[in-house]
Amino acid sequence: MLTSPKISRRTVHGLLACSLALAYGLAPAATPKDTLVQAFAFDDIISMDPAESFELSAGEILGNTYDRLLRLDVNDPSKVIGDLARSWAVSADGKTFTFELKPGVKFASGNALTAEDVVWSLQRAVLLDKTPAFILTQFGLKKDVVKDRIKQTGPLTLTIETDKPYATTLVLNCLTADVASVLDKKLVLSKEANGDMGYAWLKTNYAGSGPYKLREWRANEIVALERNDNYSLGAKAPLARVIYRHVKEAATQRLLLEKGDIDIARNLAPQDITALAASKDIKTTAAPKGTVVYMSFNMKNSALAKPEVREAMKLLVDYDGIGETLVKHIGQIHQNFLPVGLLGASTDKPFKFDVAKAKALLAKAGYPDGFKVTIDMRTVQPVQGIAESFQQTAKRAGIDIEIIPGDGKQTLTKYRARSHDIYIGQWGADYWDPHTNADTFARNADNSDGAAAKPLSWRNAWDIPELTKKSDAAALERDGAKRAKMYQDIQAEFRKTSPFVILFQQTEVAAYRSNLSGLKLGPTFSTNYMFKVSKR
Repeated sequence: MLTSPKISRRTVHGLLACSLALAYGLAPAATPKDTLVQAFAFDDIISMDPAESFELSAGEILGNTYDRLLRLDVNDPSKVIGDLARSWAVSADGKTFTFELKPGVKFASGNALTAEDVVWSLQRAVLLDKTPAFILTQFGLKKDVVKDRIKQTGPLTLTIETDKPYATTLVLNCLTADVASVLDKKLVLSKEANGDMGYAWLKTNYAGSGPYKLREWRANEIVALERNDNYSLGAKAPLARVIYRHVKEAATQRLLLEKGDIDIARNLAPQDITALAASKDIKTTAAPKGTVVYMSFNMKNSALAKPEVREAMKLLVDYDGIGETLVKHIGQIHQNFLPVGLLGASTDKPFKFDVAKAKALLAKAGYPDGFKVTIDMRTVQPVQGIAESFQQTAKRAGIDIEIIPGDGKQTLTKYRARSHDIYIGQWGADYWDPHTNADTFARNADNSDGAAAKPLSWRNAWDIPELTKKSDAAALERDGAKRAKMYQDIQAEFRKTSPFVILFQQTEVAAYRSNLSGLKLGPTFSTNYMFKVSKR
């Protein structure tokens, strides 16, 4: 792990031990004035390497610790703003993007940040070819050509050349993604082992230039961030450190917040949010998220592969009940893969809870008495409540569902191996463009087990060559109005035939102590900026 002249390992461990004691009610006390302490369920984190990390919770950490060429404008997500980039331009043919960097930027290590670091970081993400690499490789930036297409042209200038004239906004928005984070090349290569470009080391370490630096990550326990005093792209973080405590239970988060043992609770249940409304010491902030929660069916299961069964499943969800109880305050029922706010997002909601119609469809499919199936469930709310609700409503049509509980890493690993039957998950926009969700929900270029790209459609063995062509065409359309219509059409087909039930669009809510200022949740997890929060 990292060391620092500002704060010793003993001090960090003392803070963490204190936080643990507080979490178990052993020594209630106010949190340190220079430290932001949060309760947050982050059992989905697998890696802290931007080239590999692809989980929502990790996105928040990377958004606070790494810089990239561009960032999303949190006040107007339809726009991008310069982060490391001082200026950028696109060629007349729409294929070459030129960037000039801001001068004088340093990494947390003290090393100067140059165009060489940017180029190497983007090339490294492609060459390592981990899960999020497709965000870059979709533009023809493949392993064999990436060093020719992402090039340094000066100390602070570089070019990126795509293989086709994609929608300009699509390319720029992809460069705001976590996989485009810029690494300290000199530091990372000093940790290289057997030519791995620092991959083993960076899974748990840090090499960035953002407002905070990663001090420590212990899976399912703690994430500790420390202020980066070398940060130069804006005001330095008001607080010296941010500590995330892994607390899964909403009731426990609420209790810790009420006692003052934490500053922010991030995973409260609807009833907790309602109860806290009367407190003068606690406030809440909310933001619609570019995140949808969905249920999906693996079409390797012969029953779930039948179109009548999939349609029946969509009619066995108690949408109204879920909306009025399980996701009250924290989501809005939504039945489309594009969240509201993205270009072309549909608000159509054709599915209603209808047991009789579902039974008729099951009988038509050859299952008049139903069938048995399993569902993998991450043991956090509202996922657990949704799984239990669906188990009960599906039973009314004769479908016997066995719930298999697990933490985020367990269920996600099984899902990525497409060895599940039914899975409940959430998908957050990797960048603010409709292709981010179309590319995973409505595109599957290779459905074979050995496919290089493994989007959500692949994970559920949904082979869709024609819909893939439509999604590819939409990514190339540079006329905004025409492009929006194309996505409307894709969503309509998706609703009818897909093995997905889109359940709701997330509204993220954070409850916090009233002595905090500057807490604002962004449209993505990567734009939840803790480096703007202060205490009084």
